[in-house]
This record gives sequence, structure tokens and C-alpha cells, in this order.
Amino acid sequence: MLAYRYWGDKVLRLEEIAVPVLGDGGALVKIKACSICGTDVRTYRFGSEKIDKGRVAGHEMVGVIQELAPGLPGDFKAGDVVSMAPAIGCGECRSCKKGHTNMCDHLTTMGFQYDGGFAEYSVFPKKSFLMGNVYKLPQVDDVVPFTLSEPLACVINAQSYVHIEAGEDVVIFGSGIIGCMHAELAQARGARVFIVEPAEERRRQVKGILNDVTFIAGGKEGAAPEILRLTGGKGADVAIIACSVGSAQSDGLQSLAKCGRLSLFGGLPGDGLGYLDSNRIHYYELGVFGVHASTPAQNKTAMELLHSGKIDARKFISKRFLLSEIETAFKEAAAGSILKAVVVMDKGKTGM
Repeated sequence: MLAYRYWGDKVLRLEEIAVPVLGDGGALVKIKACSICGTDVRTYRFGSEKIDKGRVAGHEMVGVIQELAPGLPGDFKAGDVVSMAPAIGCGECRSCKKGHTNMCDHLTTMGFQYDGGFAEYSVFPKKSFLMGNVYKLPQVDDVVPFTLSEPLACVINAQSYVHIEAGEDVVIFGSGIIGCMHAELAQARGARVFIVEPAEERRRQVKGILNDVTFIAGGKEGAAPEILRLTGGKGADVAIIACSVGSAQSDGLQSLAKCGRLSLFGGLPGDGLGYLDSNRIHYYELGVFGVHASTPAQNKTAMELLHSGKIDARKFISKRFLLSEIETAFKEAAAGSILKAVVVMDKGKTGM
């Protein structure tokens, strides 16, 4: 089978390898689709020390169960269409016992410690079933949009900390797929949304997707002065940094109203030090929150939002590529010329 594997030092290769076997349990899954996320793009551009060498990349996937090991929990069977929360907790540590399995002390992740979804087949490990990470998808003709359940689940996780309320002003830094999902979820909660996006072409692209959002280009002084003007001098109630730019963290903090909340969604390369003004946090009584991955429950909630149409995944998918075209998909994603690329295994599902 074809598989896209990471070999360290920014090297990813499409290779012919053997179809995996179940080994100590789990399920053999025929992958239908796997989308390219920001973490995948960062690995493609900069490499990653967190990924095992020779590992099949990709973690935003959907597929069909081909074979099941005996004794797994749940009523899964061959032929079920499934997805999964790719960050798998141990179930034993303090974080797992408190329900924060994404904060597990011994976290393992598809595409990092287990082979992921940029392949024709993948094994969902036994632990993913024991921890409830695997879930069934609705019976629909096109399951490809459900590859966006995982990134939406991460957005749900982030917003669970900042508690957006109706009538509040929310500013989002970055208009990639994550920024767009943050915008739609905030609007669904009745907030007024601003998006800071310096790239003119990306602003043009996203304006055709999102409704009732005010776009801000920023500038030498950053976006804070414009946010303050648009909010009558108050500032934003919530700022979400949906990009991996340190100056955006600083700008977001300066854009906040008193008692505002800051979500640091986008991780930074390097040590990430030196971007937040602790005195402003202190005197303005600001809340600063991190976020990493998502729980199985949040993934299932995301799937339900997509299935109900409350969040429309299709409009975020710019292009579908065959697995044989994955290099082109990564190049376009890394160049920022498309919003979301999805790799599909079925030639009949490449059409939009």
C-alpha cells in the first residue's frame, strides 16, 4: 500500500509498504480520507522531534473498519465508518482520571507514536478503543467532511476556557481553517467577531466563506488600536491567537478589555518566551489560557455539529487530493494558497 512517512529532518516520503496487521489488538481500518492540518504543515516545513522516524503521518482521518480484534469495548463491527480523537490518554494518570485525557502524562498520538492516516490502511490501536477515542460516523454518502471533526474539537476545547457569551466582542488573529472555525463557533454563541489577517489574498479568500465578520489588516502599530476604536475604547472581551506568531500574542493581549480572556491556540516554534506583558495581565485582571488537542467527548460533539449543519465543513475544504498527489497537497498547503487540503483514497471523492 502507499503511505506518506516521516523520516526526520523535514523529510517526508510517499512509499510502498506492507498493509499493517493487528498485532496486539485494535482494528484494521481502510482509510477513506485524511486532512492536512497546521501541525502537519509545520512538520513538512521545519521537521519535528516529537514524531518517531518512519512513522506514517496524518491524524485527521476517517475510514472503514475491515477487521476487529476480539474483546474490544463497544458494538463496533466490520463495515462501520469511524473516526477518532487522535490524542490517546493512558487512563491512569491524574489528568486522565479528571477527564482531561488530552493532558495525559503518557499521551500517545496517531501520526506521532502510532501510524496515522496518510496511507491506504491504518491500525487503530487497542488503547484507542479502551479509552473511547474511536466513534462511529453517520451513514452519509460523503464522509470526507468529517475529517474536520478533530480540528473543530480543538476549537471547542479552546473556547471551553474563555466562555464566550452573547453580545461579547471576539477578535481572532489568523484566518486559517482554525481561525474560521473559531469565528463560526463564536458567532453561534452570539458574539461579534473581528479577524486580524495581514495577508490581503487570504482576507479575500475568507471573506467569501464567512458572514458578518469584520476584517482587520493590522499594520505597524498592530491591530490593538483598531480593535479599541471598533469597540468604543473598551477592547475585545476575548482574543484568540489562531496563528503561530509571537507578535500576535502581544497584540492580542493589548487588544483586550479589562477582565478579558486570551486563548493561546497557536503554538510557537522555539521556546515561546517574551511575548506577554505580565503587568497588563496583572492590572487588567486578564485570563490567559492554553489549549492542546482535544478529548474524545469534544470530538464527538464536533462530529455532531458538522452532521447537523450548524458548522458547514464543506465550505472550508479548498481541494481534495489523491494520496498519490500528497506532495502537491503539502506544497499548496504550505504556500497558503488553499485553506484546507484533504487527501482522499477514492478517485470518485475528489470532486467538490
